[in-house]
Amino acid sequence: MFWMFVWDFSLKLGMDLLQNYADEKEGDLDEPANQNYGSLNSSALESPDSSPPRLLPSKSAAPNVDDTTLALTVAQARQTQSRPIDPSQHFIAYNPTYEQLWAPIYGPAHPYAKDGIAQGMRNHKLGFVEDASIDSFVFDEQYNTFYKYGYAADPAGNNYVGDFEALEKNNGVSVYNIRQNEQKKRKLEKKQEAEEVDGTAVDVDPAEFNNPATDTWLMKNRKSPWAGKKEGVQTELSEEQKKYAEEYAKKKEEKGNAGGEKGEHVEDKSTFHGKCMRTYMGHSKAVRDISFCNDGTKFLTASYDKNIKYWDTETGQVIRTFSTGKIPYVVKLNPDDDKQNILLAGMSDKKIVQWDMNTKEITQEYDQHLGAVNTITFVDSNRRFVTSSDDKSLRVWEFGIPVVIKYISEPHMHSMPSISLHPNTNWLAAQSLDNQILIYSTRERFQLNKKKRFAGHIVAGYACQVNFSPDGRFVMSGDGEGKCWFWDWKSCKVFRTLKCHEGVCIGCEWHPLEQSKVATCGWDGLIKYWD
Repeated sequence: MFWMFVWDFSLKLGMDLLQNYADEKEGDLDEPANQNYGSLNSSALESPDSSPPRLLPSKSAAPNVDDTTLALTVAQARQTQSRPIDPSQHFIAYNPTYEQLWAPIYGPAHPYAKDGIAQGMRNHKLGFVEDASIDSFVFDEQYNTFYKYGYAADPAGNNYVGDFEALEKNNGVSVYNIRQNEQKKRKLEKKQEAEEVDGTAVDVDPAEFNNPATDTWLMKNRKSPWAGKKEGVQTELSEEQKKYAEEYAKKKEEKGNAGGEKGEHVEDKSTFHGKCMRTYMGHSKAVRDISFCNDGTKFLTASYDKNIKYWDTETGQVIRTFSTGKIPYVVKLNPDDDKQNILLAGMSDKKIVQWDMNTKEITQEYDQHLGAVNTITFVDSNRRFVTSSDDKSLRVWEFGIPVVIKYISEPHMHSMPSISLHPNTNWLAAQSLDNQILIYSTRERFQLNKKKRFAGHIVAGYACQVNFSPDGRFVMSGDGEGKCWFWDWKSCKVFRTLKCHEGVCIGCEWHPLEQSKVATCGWDGLIKYWD
């Protein structure tokens, strides 16, 4: 009987708990959680047999954090971003917004201003742009003035910057605005220096300065008596003109004798008028390049008529003609005596074509360049050759193998229309169109010799020829101003310049035996022979 009572009580208690759980679930859908607890308590109170509910306190694993510092930091950042930017400030410790950058300058409001700028001051859609640009002449003037006197005009206004004591001392004069007394002083100093050089700085009777018949008057005035004369036939020379002519002839004679005593060669700037032995006619357009064989009995020519002709030097007859339908820019025979029948030609279609002149067949094509081929130079005992192109690169080839073994191309390189081999065969001189001559090694790596660079001439835009003296001591090149330049090979310094032609001096060649003689040719149609 006791066990039956315990079973009934346990069953009733389980049913009460299930009913309370169902009521709690329904209450969760309609009422907040605090009311659920209230309903649970009320149901527990209504049922005297139900056990009291167990409410466990909530726990959190997160540590307690003091957010006061974080709140202050956020508030400070917001305050920093909200305040305006100081226009004189050059450094900002935070990333400003677009509105802050383009906010108007804080200050008194202008009734007719837009974005804080008066309408009359606005010269740009974003506001006022200060006019501080100056032309090149004014900039050079102020630049040179600053480095000479220590002060210069401020381009932003009418003020000056620099040494104000020197500014007051010179009254703000620039290097291009020299005072009149300073100009006279400089002229007198130059005249005195010239007199000291000529040996005329001696005490002379003042009457001789006013007498045109004296030597002192002529040296002092240094002006031709013919200056200012009207054009026309003059029947008789005046005494003044006779005196001037006699002195001029005397000076010329003394100068010639002095050069002969020192053993120096007097430069003969006359055109070399030699005897024309033969004229070779066969091309219909201009001839681009010419190349002789080793014994000189035959030679090749390349022309803009797209033909390459092989000539007999003695008879002037054309032995063979070669063509690919493209313009040949350079022709070269293999320098080996047993390969004088091999012809190489650089074409306008970026190819280097190799012919066997005995069979007139193309035996090889070297096709790697990206522009027209300008030069072909044999190196390393004629086992390899170097080519330059309009693609601003140098390529080294193994003869007979159409694969580049060395490719030389740098971003700073320019086109090299002329290349010459040093007499010791260890170096190549390349005429670069950025007005310099570069030296490359002919050994395995074909490196640029950065210690040797020849500059000073102007060849940009002209394919001026570069050459060496037979002993290798001098480098020679023409330029676009008609000059012929000579450099010392060891020191890379300019040795001498000659004014050879009126136009471009396009070619120059050293005499193979007489090392003091040079031949030049120019766009004025003349060939000149120099000693």
